[in-house]
Amino acid sequence: MKKPLLSLLLATMVLNVQAAKQSDTYQWLEEVGGTKSLEWVKAQNAISRGMLEQEPSYAALRSQILDILDSKARIPYVSKLGDYYYNFWRDAEHPRGVWRRTTMASYKAAEPKWETVLDLDALAREENENWVFKNSNCRYPNYDRCLIELSRGGADAVVVREFDIASKSFVKDGFTLPEAKTSVSWQSANAIFVGTDFGPGSQTDSGYPRIVKLWERGAPLSAAKTVYEGQKADISVSANVLERTGYRYEVVERGLTFYTSETWLREGGKLSRIAVPDDAKVSFFGPQILVHLRKPWRIGDQTWPAGSLLATDFKAFQAGQRQFTSLFTPTATTALERDGVSFTKNYVLLSTLDKVKGRIIEWQFDAGKWTSRNVTAPAFGSLGVIGIDEDGSDEYFLTHVDFLTPDSLYLGQAGSDDHELLKQRPAFFDASHFEIAQYEAKSKDGVQVPYFIVKNRDMKLDGNNPTLLYGYGGFEVSLTPWYSAGAGKAWLEKGGVYVVANIRGGGEFGPRWHQAALKQHRQKAYDDFAAVAEDLIARKITQPKKLGIMGGSNGGLLMGVMLTQRPDLFGAVVCQVPLLDMRRYNQLLAGASWMGEFGNPDVASEWQYIRKFSPYHNIKAGVKYPNVLFTTSTRDDRVHPGHARKMMAKMQNMGIKNAWYYENIEGGHAGAADNRQKADMTALEYSFLWKTLN
Repeated sequence: MKKPLLSLLLATMVLNVQAAKQSDTYQWLEEVGGTKSLEWVKAQNAISRGMLEQEPSYAALRSQILDILDSKARIPYVSKLGDYYYNFWRDAEHPRGVWRRTTMASYKAAEPKWETVLDLDALAREENENWVFKNSNCRYPNYDRCLIELSRGGADAVVVREFDIASKSFVKDGFTLPEAKTSVSWQSANAIFVGTDFGPGSQTDSGYPRIVKLWERGAPLSAAKTVYEGQKADISVSANVLERTGYRYEVVERGLTFYTSETWLREGGKLSRIAVPDDAKVSFFGPQILVHLRKPWRIGDQTWPAGSLLATDFKAFQAGQRQFTSLFTPTATTALERDGVSFTKNYVLLSTLDKVKGRIIEWQFDAGKWTSRNVTAPAFGSLGVIGIDEDGSDEYFLTHVDFLTPDSLYLGQAGSDDHELLKQRPAFFDASHFEIAQYEAKSKDGVQVPYFIVKNRDMKLDGNNPTLLYGYGGFEVSLTPWYSAGAGKAWLEKGGVYVVANIRGGGEFGPRWHQAALKQHRQKAYDDFAAVAEDLIARKITQPKKLGIMGGSNGGLLMGVMLTQRPDLFGAVVCQVPLLDMRRYNQLLAGASWMGEFGNPDVASEWQYIRKFSPYHNIKAGVKYPNVLFTTSTRDDRVHPGHARKMMAKMQNMGIKNAWYYENIEGGHAGAADNRQKADMTALEYSFLWKTLN
């Protein structure tokens, strides 16, 4: 190609990018709390509620789902801090929630005796704030003081306050931080690592901390000493202390992209690089460092495949030794779950998947050698395992669940297959008529894509079954079986078929499954989802006018792509807290942190492929689109509500009449701040599906 022609093409691409940036008629809707924007939101809410609240099943369904969410028969999952087991609980009497604790002896009883530590409802009333409990970071090893993170309305930004467990009160003149996207951890009894909004220039383009400091008790925040300073284009910077009896590691992490980071060891105030690949995850088990690979790692003559978990002596590793024991090596059908590593005193516990079904592996490190065994557990469904006390015992909690079997919580002992049933969630819908199957659909490029289907045993293959297809397909998130009492009550009991697609972009088959749909390959995830829909139709399970789809966040982008690319395949779309404007997503809230997933629209060559899956830029007048409901939250400070707002406004302006919109004024990225709001949102969404698919 001649240089003048190449220059002309590049200039045209740049102009196209600039034009896309400047021609957004509905950008005023990005002003989250603007008077004009909120008036528009309230008008849309009134229209949608006016339609959906008239549905005969709406009020009853909302009440049923609220009863499920508030049920005292749910499992109160706990974590051990010191001598007590802590739980955060919401119900009808505690809509904002109560942080409470008990002993293991009491926990084993049918009705444990709980001691309230912090009552969020009382605190919210006292301070006239809409507090949502986000997190507690408690001081090791006594767990006597905690850094409590409180959010207004469910946003990611939090207020941090030091809390004294013994007196059950906030510490006067303790560590306190104003509202921001903040990272905190205890460095010692009287110092914390803190990354927060220190002022102009202290945050990354993604809105997260760019600087982490060491803050000593009694000193003003302005006197905190800088530990590490990243770049503005980074995702975030943080510091944590990882410790157990006899071992302590201060680790500083610089997030370069969503999937890459630099990891540093801090000793005596000095930093030394932990020389693992940037896309690997690091953890520690006593003297051993564990390295979870996301891409192949070649060392000498050996290449460790992506998805492997490697172990070696940390001191030797820092000295240059590179001899590993592989604790997990993936196969064509197996993967280590993204957060699938947990610890007891003497064992490493691995949560793995085999054809999207859970498996547990134990590894013991003794006398310098690793030995393993497979744990006997239910063969179908999702398994979760987490060590209870790394310092004190080899006990662990094991959970099992599938689409028709409510959660069960067991107490296990590493080295044994004996599991004591502690708690079991009751059934909230009659599952006796249903069965679960796993099918595969052939995608556009020939790859077989698995999906789960929950259906009536006597389902007729006549194409007339109302079917709801759910998907996500991003960020290496695996959609393994779960028990959704809401979907069971709102969908299955009423005669619907429920389907979950394990499309590329997820983590069901490890990093390779995720990386197959990154950036310029994103279309593969959308082709996979469409292939599952087509397979359901080909099997005569359903037909387009009876097929609804649902997804949120990245799954909301998936819904937007299906709406614009394959309107012929679906009768209804529920698009929750979505990404939709892929031209401006990296400039809105946390969007810049996701460029490792989707690409950078400010780079002309990348915008060329991003534009093809940007729903906001592909909606067209004169096309017959399926019925669509957009839902979002004003307080979502992760995915900007402007995405859904602008898409709805653009469709309305095109004369598209079968689009509806509902925005919860609270709720954060989860869409709802409490059980009542969650029940209401769920009832609206399923009422919409039944109305439009029938």
